[in-house]
Amino acid sequence: MLKNLQDYQSSTALLKKMAYHYYVLDDPIATDEEYDDLYHKIQAYETANPQSIIASSPTQRVGGTALSAFQKNTHIERMWSLDDIFNRTKLQEWVNRIYKSYPEATFVCSPKFDGVSLNLYYQNGMLQSATTRGDGIAGELVTQNAKTIQSIPLEIPYQEEIEIRGEVVISRDDFEKINQERMQTGENLFANPRNAAAGSLRQLDPKITAKRKLKFIPWGIGKHHINSGSFLEVINKILQYGFHPTPFITHCAGIEAIQTIYEKLVSIRHTYPIMLDGMVIVVDSIEAQKSLGYTIKSPRFACAYKFPAIEKSSKILSITNQVGRTGVITPVAELEPVEIEGAMISRATLHNYSEIEKKDIKINDTVIIIRSGDVIPKIIKPITALRDGSQIDIIKPTHCPVCGSELLVEDIFIRCQNLSCKARVKESIFYFASKKALNIDGLGEKIIEQLFENGIIANILDIYSIQAEQLLRLEGWQEKKAQNLINAIKNTKNVPLWRLLNALGMEHIGEGASKKLASSFGLEVFNKKYDDLIAIDGFGKEMAASVIDFGIVNHDLIEKLFEIITPKAPEISPIAPDSFFASKTIVLTGTLSNPRDKVSALLESLGAKMSGSVSKNTDILIYGENAGSKLEKATGLGVQTIDEAELQKILASEKIKLSDLN
Repeated sequence: MLKNLQDYQSSTALLKKMAYHYYVLDDPIATDEEYDDLYHKIQAYETANPQSIIASSPTQRVGGTALSAFQKNTHIERMWSLDDIFNRTKLQEWVNRIYKSYPEATFVCSPKFDGVSLNLYYQNGMLQSATTRGDGIAGELVTQNAKTIQSIPLEIPYQEEIEIRGEVVISRDDFEKINQERMQTGENLFANPRNAAAGSLRQLDPKITAKRKLKFIPWGIGKHHINSGSFLEVINKILQYGFHPTPFITHCAGIEAIQTIYEKLVSIRHTYPIMLDGMVIVVDSIEAQKSLGYTIKSPRFACAYKFPAIEKSSKILSITNQVGRTGVITPVAELEPVEIEGAMISRATLHNYSEIEKKDIKINDTVIIIRSGDVIPKIIKPITALRDGSQIDIIKPTHCPVCGSELLVEDIFIRCQNLSCKARVKESIFYFASKKALNIDGLGEKIIEQLFENGIIANILDIYSIQAEQLLRLEGWQEKKAQNLINAIKNTKNVPLWRLLNALGMEHIGEGASKKLASSFGLEVFNKKYDDLIAIDGFGKEMAASVIDFGIVNHDLIEKLFEIITPKAPEISPIAPDSFFASKTIVLTGTLSNPRDKVSALLESLGAKMSGSVSKNTDILIYGENAGSKLEKATGLGVQTIDEAELQKILASEKIKLSDLN
């Protein structure tokens, strides 16, 4: 028995040390019997003295009742996706872009683990929350489950608030053991270690998560108060707080060192206990990271150097023609199942019929298939030497496989033009309700199919007329399930405008473009002309034309959806309506001393319209160091050009400082 509080505190510190060496370092400093004996003494003291329990005690890792569902939680700082590079040429291009701004830059390389990204938020040294990546803005709150992972400290010595990011992984051996257990109990098997890690982390009962041997390996930070210094030093400092060591993390002075560590990781990818799918490269200087900033979807100071794709061969058994929401017919090869990196592959896209003709692919061909990380399996080429005379030509369809209407054969694409085609409508509804769009929980593909076949919905607008009574007449529906769906549909009312624009599924218009449209034009998006749209930074001709065409063809649908949903447009209120930059179309070029996205945001707040290309409609070009063709073109067109020093003078006259952006 433990005698007093001091005895309890010292014993808890010893137990934490034992647990760290046993679970995290695989280097026990005590026998199982000694560990269990001390654990139960501490547990007995805590039962008798609940007011004295130390929050980071190992006894507190498993606890809490099972949840009915996970709550959403917003990250303090966005969890960005990384841009991918696949070869040394692209690596050289990426490094050269960094060198333009920071010629003395060095880098930190670490393995890219194939697991589940998790964001840990600490405040005053205590773990406050653990949130999955989700869409990068918000994810699922899995704090109770995270507390069962021994390599996640419940308490750290760093007292300021900080988000520590990393990957939750499971070893190949532990993955096999879990699947053997599931096989014996008749449960569905996990496809690969990543799926096992994701399924384990998202258990509603933390006690189930605790039984799985999950590991958390740090790879980065989100919200923090560190403004300068070395990224590697920060990570190494974090690792001293009780986290699992980050293997192979290496400081690299240049491209040769980067390539060397990459090739080392490639050589061990199939034998390393944890699945790897590439290597992450990060600029080491935190100050440089902050200056380089971000694009719409990814940091400029980091990238993922992906491993070469895994190649396997299989046989094409038949072709299925899928109809997408825009009517495009996509041929999909049905294959003899083949395992690639732990996943059973039985289908692969053939993209279009021009691709089939160019590669000379036939039914009954043995073909080479690649799959790299999350990339959809793709057929590279047929092995013509293995043809035995049983091969059959793949013929272009002439009529829609769903509605039977005649297909339009374009240059590359074959398209169903029937707007009432069930496949087109169902795909549109599925996308409209998906997480990346309006996120209508409970309205998945199977439910949409059921509602469609029972005549409850025939188009997107019908979603908003669904009654609980209609649902209760269907197989598998109970009052709670029906009401949950009705509530989820109601919750789409007053969503941000960009979400509705994204949900419409306009060709070439994704999340980033939808946000730009919303912030540029508000509810007047579909009343704008081509020249207005093309002036948006990053918009090309196809994107502008797509918005115009969609608005004309679907005028009535858009009008009714706007009326039903009443989306919230972002406030467009310039902080200085009389600014020199108000109503002017501006292009930025060259290397600026401040992050370009922040300069753009500032100018937009002053009423400017930002564009990515110089044209006769450009009013001002602002240039930094190493300005190239855009400056030449602007000069040739007689466009006003100003450098960053002059920009600062103009802003200063309006009592605005560029330095405030840092």
